[in-house]
Amino acid sequence: MLAMGTDALRRLVAQPDWPLLSGLALAGLALVESMVYAAFGNAAQPSLAVVCNLLATAPLVWRRTRPIVVALVVTLTTLVIALQPLTPSLAAVIGQGVAVYAVAERSRRWVAIALALPFAVYAVGAQDGLMAAVLLGASVFGFALGNSRRLTAERDEAREEQAAMGERARIARELHDVVAHHISMIVVQADSARLATPGMPEAGAEQLLSIRATARDAMDELRRVLGVLRDDAGGEVEHAPQPGLEALDGLLDAARGAGTPVRLILQGRAQPLAAGVDLAAYRIVQEALTNARRHAPGAAVDVELRYTDERLHLAVRDDGPGASDAAEGHGLLGMRERAATVGGTVRTGPGETRGFVVEAELPIA
Repeated sequence: MLAMGTDALRRLVAQPDWPLLSGLALAGLALVESMVYAAFGNAAQPSLAVVCNLLATAPLVWRRTRPIVVALVVTLTTLVIALQPLTPSLAAVIGQGVAVYAVAERSRRWVAIALALPFAVYAVGAQDGLMAAVLLGASVFGFALGNSRRLTAERDEAREEQAAMGERARIARELHDVVAHHISMIVVQADSARLATPGMPEAGAEQLLSIRATARDAMDELRRVLGVLRDDAGGEVEHAPQPGLEALDGLLDAARGAGTPVRLILQGRAQPLAAGVDLAAYRIVQEALTNARRHAPGAAVDVELRYTDERLHLAVRDDGPGASDAAEGHGLLGMRERAATVGGTVRTGPGETRGFVVEAELPIA
């Protein structure tokens, strides 16, 4: 029990829950203020004042998940304090400003204006400059920050979409190279069979000529598609042959040279893979190692290949601190799309005890 409490405290310190902490702090301040007012005889209906001041601050704990509900509760309570009249605490005034700010940041403007309007009228009538200043500042700041975050989210979404399109274009170019190689072999073999077979019937020779012509037409179509993809992706051209798992040792050696301890684990009888599957498996391992080096520098990594009769199970595990927000990016998207192109799947997430895991299942055929 003590260990669970210690872990929770450690997580709270590492990633503070600001709505929780600020809501509790304002509720505590409101309680202290109300008790001080009551002790010095400056509070009307002290018990009701304590309850109202707590209701005007404590609900702020949930302002991130239920901003409108919290703002309504705080607003109604603050109106009760103003109209009774009770003694408002400074914490309650700040709490009303925080509630208006939360709504202005996360909801439509008219909702925040509707919540602030009664207090604007009250502040003018009672000549309460503090209340007016708090509400005006909270509304303006909430509107500005909310707009800024929405614009940032839209830019990030556009950037994410552009990166996804670029990754799809890269995958398509690589698969083009694989398919083009096989089609070119069909052309060569069709010509070789026709020329190297003496006495071949004329119908058979015509069929081979037809096969060669069809394959060349397919090559031309692939080149046209590749030209469009390269134009869309900024004209990148890769001349290196596409790698597969036969190049895995070189990839692991490069990772070790960059300071990442890597261990390769092989299970089952290795089987030849289709060219697209072979390329996808190599790229997934490559991206997983890059992510481990970027987000968990120096952490040990296990690369596991497990062969069954029908599928290749691939896993890359590190013993770093675990997943971060930065880990979920373009690289993981690329892994999933590579696996999907060959009929496979990719799962990512934190390890059982620590670290980050990338697991893929790819068809052998």
